[in-house]
Amino acid sequence: DFEASFIRLIDKVTNGSRIEINQTGTTLYYQPGLLYGGSLEHDCSPSRGIGYYLESLLCLAPFMKHPLKIVLRGVTNDQVDPSVDVLKATALPLLKKFGIDGESLEIKINRRGMPPKGGGEILFACPVRKVLQPVQFTDPGKIKRIRGTAYSVRVSPQMANRMVESARGILNKFLPDIYIYTDHMKGVSSGKSPGFGMCLTAETINGTILSAELASNPQGQGAAVLPEELGQNCAKLLLEEIYRGGCVDSTNQSLALLLMTLGQRDVSKVLLGPLSPYTIEFLRHLRSFFQIMFKIETKTTEEEHTGGEKVLMTCVGIGFCNLSKTMR
Repeated sequence: DFEASFIRLIDKVTNGSRIEINQTGTTLYYQPGLLYGGSLEHDCSPSRGIGYYLESLLCLAPFMKHPLKIVLRGVTNDQVDPSVDVLKATALPLLKKFGIDGESLEIKINRRGMPPKGGGEILFACPVRKVLQPVQFTDPGKIKRIRGTAYSVRVSPQMANRMVESARGILNKFLPDIYIYTDHMKGVSSGKSPGFGMCLTAETINGTILSAELASNPQGQGAAVLPEELGQNCAKLLLEEIYRGGCVDSTNQSLALLLMTLGQRDVSKVLLGPLSPYTIEFLRHLRSFFQIMFKIETKTTEEEHTGGEKVLMTCVGIGFCNLSKTMR
């Protein structure tokens, strides 16, 4: 059902797409149309998070005919997909590096929704660009501050404070500049199911943002999680992500590689941490769709003196140009 919902969403943002699915639902025929954009609304399936739909929209939005402004409803934070908080904190600054910025680039969380019933609502807006600029992004820099959000919906607001305290217990040994907001949603804006969770981001002096997140088990599934444990585990996940390092965190590796591929015919370089299995599969797709190969150089820990092994990805963009962008 979540894949069917995703196909409906793609149908909404495009104009002239043809989609046919056979009766058993095992074959999909898809003929792409023009990316149209505009102001839209979509109800996502609650079996996957809004992040599942938003990740694809982040890839497509800059190339629409009209600037995209879409309201998505469903589960904002779950344990499977990147949450809306993480995409807001990491993917938007990444888009800005490729020249996609402006006042109209935003992700706004109106309501939070936890699984299984959801009930969250977000607004995503993105301007259109004719071409993307190439990036040289090879020095992540040192971590200067850690920010985060501890959220609780339909449970005691004290849960958020308990998570913050346990996470700080670990992170304070690493760095003093830490601020974790507590976000307790009330009434209508708290969705339909109880839950809590945390999203942490570490920012470096060069503007790299690395993130980690955790959410509690859905109501009626699995054992109850203590907020103290969740806070500690989330802090450890963030430290793991910092150890992996690179200029883009592991959730956004594929987005960065796609934007590099679609850039102008110029060299783009980006330094990544160890490639995630998702990214490796994504590189194969880039090769089959765009006939583009990345030059991959491994940087050992001795050269960098920091964290895990890094990979320097280099490519020449295909010079993609957004022809459907309206001329004003």
